[in-house]
Amino acid sequence: MEELFKAWSAWVAVGVEAAAAGIIALAALEATWRTVRIFFGRPALPDAEKEGVRLRLARWLAVALEFTLAADILRTAIAPSWDEIGKLAAIAALRTLLNFFLQREIADEAERRRQGNVLAERSSTK
Repeated sequence: MEELFKAWSAWVAVGVEAAAAGIIALAALEATWRTVRIFFGRPALPDAEKEGVRLRLARWLAVALEFTLAADILRTAIAPSWDEIGKLAAIAALRTLLNFFLQREIADEAERRRQGNVLAERSSTK
């Protein structure tokens, strides 16, 4: 029974990793498409548009990181060795750190946009 559960967990982990790869691929295609539109479309605020593309890609990469972490956890869920636990801890720490910085950058940009909107509202009411 334990072997069946190990095999099932391994297949689920592969599926979760495939989902992460799909998310990354689709996000990269979307970012590429939006970048090409910015390049050829010449928007009024190109820097803001570029930042939007970058942050949207960062959000999707953060989602993909969560999926890959889930796959790693699945792989070590059944009778892990100390070596596997150590590897999982290192991988989890790196992915969590990367995710933390991505989320912080996203939050910082959201705050900058919010402050910009507040300033724009103040200047339009005067």
